[in-house]
Amino acid sequence: MASYVLRRMISAIAVMAMVGIFVFLLIRLAPGDPAAVMAGREATDEIIAGIREQLGLNQPLPVQFAHWLWGLLNGDFGTSIFSGRPVLELLAQRLEPTISLSLLTLSLSVTVGASFGILAAWRSGGLVDRLLQVFSAFGYSVPVFVIGYFLVYLLAISAGWLPVQGYVPIGQGLGGWFTHLILPTVTLSVPYIAFIARIGRASMLEVLTEDYMRTAVAKGASSYAMLFHHALKNAGVPILTVIGLSFAYLIGGVVLTETVFNIPGIGRLVVDAINNRDYPIIQSVLILTSGLYVLINLAVDLAYTLIDPRIRY
Repeated sequence: MASYVLRRMISAIAVMAMVGIFVFLLIRLAPGDPAAVMAGREATDEIIAGIREQLGLNQPLPVQFAHWLWGLLNGDFGTSIFSGRPVLELLAQRLEPTISLSLLTLSLSVTVGASFGILAAWRSGGLVDRLLQVFSAFGYSVPVFVIGYFLVYLLAISAGWLPVQGYVPIGQGLGGWFTHLILPTVTLSVPYIAFIARIGRASMLEVLTEDYMRTAVAKGASSYAMLFHHALKNAGVPILTVIGLSFAYLIGGVVLTETVFNIPGIGRLVVDAINNRDYPIIQSVLILTSGLYVLINLAVDLAYTLIDPRIRY
């Protein structure tokens, strides 16, 4: 077990090193010049050159990379080019809305998606199974922003049950915080519920046809024991995998959802930073989200060993 954990940790470190190099080069080699954007359209070449020197953008790429990497290792993510404030301070201000939306979305997606998948597999060919297949096709096909605008029109504008946009911090009241997150959470959860339910159904169906499941039926095992003690445990690895993958898709979905519902989270901060060519913010967000994604996948890999000990070897 220790050897398996060590191998996975070394792989995670190697992946993060590659991600760091890729993020740095991607931002630096992309078209556009933040110095020219900051200087404005009327600026002369001398003014632009001065801003580039001030920001360190006139230095060779290896030197820029070394300074950036040293800052990361020391917990310094740099200063925003346009606001002049530390990047960590800006991220801290936007962290609560994004974490709230992400946790609610993952909780709803995993709970509902896994339950639908298990039920559809147990009643394969029935009404629930058919409805799940229709819902899965809908969840895959319709973009998140279309679902968001539809729910806003239906539940916020027409019915008036929920607020249209905005965010209320949890410190100002749990009720306002929750009601403002219902629509974006449901909007963002639809594709993930469809994804998890479909994979869960396929995994459970495969397990339910195994010989040991037939033996359990012949021995008179209860439906609960068959589903949760035998079938779910053996179908857990694919389900855990798809939950880990859902986090990767969640990163992109949060950006669109926060834009639709005017939520002042990290997704909106990234959009503004991209428009302004604010290198420090873009790099910091990409590195942090990539690191979180690698850690979650590492946790999923380690969780595999609890479900199937054969993976350790």
